[in-house]
Amino acid sequence: MKFRKQCELEAFYGHTHPIVSDSPEYLFMQEVCKGNTDAAAAFFSEDKQFAKVKSAVDTPWKRYEGLEGIRAFIADFNPKFKAESSAIVPIIQTIGGGRVALEAVVNFVVDGQINQVPFFMVADKRTQDTLEELRIYTHFTFVPDQQAYRKPIYTSAYKEVTDVTLLTGAVREYFDAIHHWPSTDVERIMNCSSPDCIFGGYGPWTESGVPTQVHQDMLSTYEHIKTYIPRCVAMRIETITDDGVNCVIEWQHIISRAGREDLNRIATAGVSSYERGKDGKLCSIRICDYSNYEYTIDWSKTPLTKAEAQEINFVETFPPHVGCKSLEKPF
Repeated sequence: MKFRKQCELEAFYGHTHPIVSDSPEYLFMQEVCKGNTDAAAAFFSEDKQFAKVKSAVDTPWKRYEGLEGIRAFIADFNPKFKAESSAIVPIIQTIGGGRVALEAVVNFVVDGQINQVPFFMVADKRTQDTLEELRIYTHFTFVPDQQAYRKPIYTSAYKEVTDVTLLTGAVREYFDAIHHWPSTDVERIMNCSSPDCIFGGYGPWTESGVPTQVHQDMLSTYEHIKTYIPRCVAMRIETITDDGVNCVIEWQHIISRAGREDLNRIATAGVSSYERGKDGKLCSIRICDYSNYEYTIDWSKTPLTKAEAQEINFVETFPPHVGCKSLEKPF
């Protein structure tokens, strides 16, 4: 079948990563794509095992809770993308700490052609074979009628950048450098990335085919962000799934007054994966969020007003010298 639109993820990474084919998040999404409601819903229980809350599937367009909600998600999935049918193709899978992150494309059949959409799916396991929660990320431009706003999924414990000691190796170096005070340390970022590092995988469809961004292409991007990070925007880490090769992080923005007033930034949910090569340096950086699309939001079509959204994870200023511990002493 002919592709109408293809995405970056499969073109960049192909099928070069091992996949555990009987992992529950993958099996669940296979049944979702087929529309097999009973088989898909069987991966969940009504409530989470220990927390007294409902199991859930959280998507950019809605949060579905409990078995009734999850069954509604299954019924909504293909119609949401105006598709007659769909099939999932796994690309990269990261398993660790009772959680699994699946990066995959879904081929949606729409009017006899395929629209290919990349998805980042982070699942909390109940057992080795069942799930408690699945959080799905994709760029808003892939979802019909979706605005560039997704309310943060978590309530952040602190409204400042996360301490980098939670991270290891090149990922820790990258985060420490990007939030270095008083501006991003571009040289350190470039040094912890391999010369053939690929940046991307979740960008919106383009008219000119699939772009390729590699190490040197990102220099201007990092030079740009150092003018406003860490003055305007911080990333608050909420979950980490690390298998020693890929480190997948779910995070949320913390926005300062400068970020709000100078850049119109809004706190939203995001996810990113940092892949280590054999030399220990980053060989791939894959980020899925809505950053810098705030200007496109039609606030009459969002669940919160702009004023309400602006108050989430808002601070007047960030504490001075956040992110410069490594300059004072080694890790």
